[in-house]
Amino acid sequence: MEITDIRIKKVSTGGKLKAYVTVTFDDCFVVHNLKIISGKAGTFIAMPSRKTKTGEYKDIAHPINSDFRHQIQSEIISEYEKVREELESEEPESEELESGEESRELDSDEVQSNREQS
Repeated sequence: MEITDIRIKKVSTGGKLKAYVTVTFDDCFVVHNLKIISGKAGTFIAMPSRKTKTGEYKDIAHPINSDFRHQIQSEIISEYEKVREELESEEPESEELESGEESRELDSDEVQSNREQS
């Protein structure tokens, strides 16, 4: 499976969450809302997740083996490093880098998730 497109959207909260990512596989399957997180051990990728009734967060989509997880993470972080300076110099109301679409607002669950991950 090949990653054919990576789109990165800046997050202007100033916390550990740096950006949201949309990844397209084989020009036929897309996964939205991967997160680029700046942690103590470095930058890493968090898979899209939902809050359960018990308040726990569960991944919606994720790789089933570590080799593919590593491939996804390395390609996304590589792309993020290429555009990081541009992302950091943009205004808070930034636009999507590749397609020009406006960044979406976070819903209340995502805001809460971001706070809990910080």
